Amino acid sequence: FWRSVGHSHQAFFKESFVDEAAHAAGQDPLAFRAQLLKQHPRHVAVLQRAAVKAGWGTPMAPAADGAKKARGIALHQSFGSIVAQVAEVSLDPADAKRIRVHRVVAAIDCGLAVNPNGIRQQMESAVVFGLTAALYGEVTLDKGQVQESNFHQQALLRFNECPVVETEIMASAEPPEGVGEPGTPPIAPAVANALFALTGQRLRSLPLKLA
Repeated sequence: FWRSVGHSHQAFFKESFVDEAAHAAGQDPLAFRAQLLKQHPRHVAVLQRAAVKAGWGTPMAPAADGAKKARGIALHQSFGSIVAQVAEVSLDPADAKRIRVHRVVAAIDCGLAVNPNGIRQQMESAVVFGLTAALYGEVTLDKGQVQESNFHQQALLRFNECPVVETEIMASAEPPEGVGEPGTPPIAPAVANALFALTGQRLRSLPLKLA
């Protein structure tokens, strides 16, 4: 069973490519997306809510250990709901290949918000699930046999690695839509796009690994 099923990798492909296109066009990733979505006001509103809450475009304070941080953004619609996420990322000074996600700001338009606390809980758990996959979810094969047999070989995101997750719920009179899965698809591309802003490396495969 895979939370958000095909939307997970499709969002990674799409939102990573859109970020690359924005860079090639010499445009801000947020402004580039908003221009493409000008005929879709609900999507633009979600995108801008997440960006404003995250402080998009403003200088970022370094991490507690002095490491430089960068932001990445992604947007995806699945199961009737629109979710945008901004991820704040740094690299561990002691290990330049270790990716750290400090904060994730999520905005969701799921129609009428029946249970706001439940929506926030679903966004938080979806981010943790998605980060586990994006950072650690590697399956290796040897002579056709999967090598990872259990969690001692398949790492999960630990408490000390979990980012602060802030959820913005859009007011809406539309019918209520899904919240259990839509928080997962944007997180991998948001982190990958932040890593590009931070390092200049464009990661096009999962799990995310810096060269």
